[in-house]
Amino acid sequence: MHKISNQLVLKGTTTVGVICSDGVILSSDTRVTMGTFIAHKQGKKIYKIDEHVAMTISGSVADAQRIVDILKANARLYKLNFRRPIPINSASRLIANLLFSSRYAPLIAQILIGGIDETGAHVFSLDPLGSLTEENCVATGSGSPVAYGVLEDRYREGASIKELLPTVIHAVKAAMKRNTASGDNFDVAIIDKEGYRQLSEEQKRNVMTAVPDTRKKL
Repeated sequence: MHKISNQLVLKGTTTVGVICSDGVILSSDTRVTMGTFIAHKQGKKIYKIDEHVAMTISGSVADAQRIVDILKANARLYKLNFRRPIPINSASRLIANLLFSSRYAPLIAQILIGGIDETGAHVFSLDPLGSLTEENCVATGSGSPVAYGVLEDRYREGASIKELLPTVIHAVKAAMKRNTASGDNFDVAIIDKEGYRQLSEEQKRNVMTAVPDTRKKL
């Protein structure tokens, strides 16, 4: 089995997923790196799978995009066969099985799958060997230690999407400032009973300006 070190897994990126009382928020930065080289400043790291489910990617771009394509195809097949959207747990388990079956030539990607179904809102975190955990609040990538510093201080279970949006944005922006592999810009996606939507640049600015920074000053 190939040994997967932390340096190999945490190749760059900051992605965040949180559970809210009325849905899920997913966010990521947009910088794509190859070592110390910035390959792209507006990389896409949040992908819509269906109206009720999306995923974030970090790690190897090619491996992660292959996983996105496989999940999209299987979500469509599930809807055709069963006449209903794929449950979030089933989508996550499918990708966990894919990653585990590839463990001898691992797909170097850390994935967050989040969405809302008939059982409620869910966020699942998957590592390159297929380990699957359900989380209320999670961050991945090389900027995740900084993001967790904000999330663990401000995240509150049972809070709404509107209440937690500033927390998620502050977490990603903090990682962008302190982690060289994260930066340039950030994306935010919301999944609730109305479906999937991604915030525009104006909407992101409005969130940041409407809520003052409540951090204690030294």
